[in-house]
Amino acid sequence: MTDPLPHLISAPPHLTVPPGLIVIHEDAHLLVLDKPAGLLCVPGRGEEKQDCLSARALARWPDALVVHRLDMATSGLVLMARSPVVQRALGEAFAKQEVSKRYEAVVDGTMPESPDWSTIDAPIAADWPRRPMQKIDPAGKPSITRWRALESNLQDATRLLLEPQTGRTHQLRVHLAFIGHPILGDALYAGDSARNRSERLLLHAAVLQFKHPVTGAAMRFESAASF
Repeated sequence: MTDPLPHLISAPPHLTVPPGLIVIHEDAHLLVLDKPAGLLCVPGRGEEKQDCLSARALARWPDALVVHRLDMATSGLVLMARSPVVQRALGEAFAKQEVSKRYEAVVDGTMPESPDWSTIDAPIAADWPRRPMQKIDPAGKPSITRWRALESNLQDATRLLLEPQTGRTHQLRVHLAFIGHPILGDALYAGDSARNRSERLLLHAAVLQFKHPVTGAAMRFESAASF
């Protein structure tokens, strides 16, 4: 993967319909939405967990289908399909790592700024006694994350650009905690000090890049982190 990602398509201005739903892109085949932190991607258990991104999308587009998810605590870009055929095609693109994803995060501690990317290569497995927690486990699934420091002159914190090369549950959160730099505000993997430095998880899905499954056009969408 080259760096930087080539600029192909600029995201149009944000449109909000209905309230609480930020639309980055809409066409006859797919949607790109900007999920706020604290909102589920799909319904959870219990009446209080029925409001979610997919439910809000369905209220506007009855054909909207989930393709991938972000953690409830994570904000940023989410891709949805508008037909089962496109949903399968996009799902296969994710599985084949043909969708480029970039995240921004602010982590605890100081990490060296460099134009070069560093790699975290550590297998991840479910921590079954503490579900939904995940853990580093030699017997787990191969998991690779690339990172590069964008700004390290924060107060004992560093802003990172992240590229997950695999798609494990909580991968970025687990990997960064594993190397001793948990994401600020992480209620699952950070210690008390880093957890209490932010009221929310400082992790944002900032870039999605892929080929349109119907037209074949190169698509790139961006969302600026609010932190």
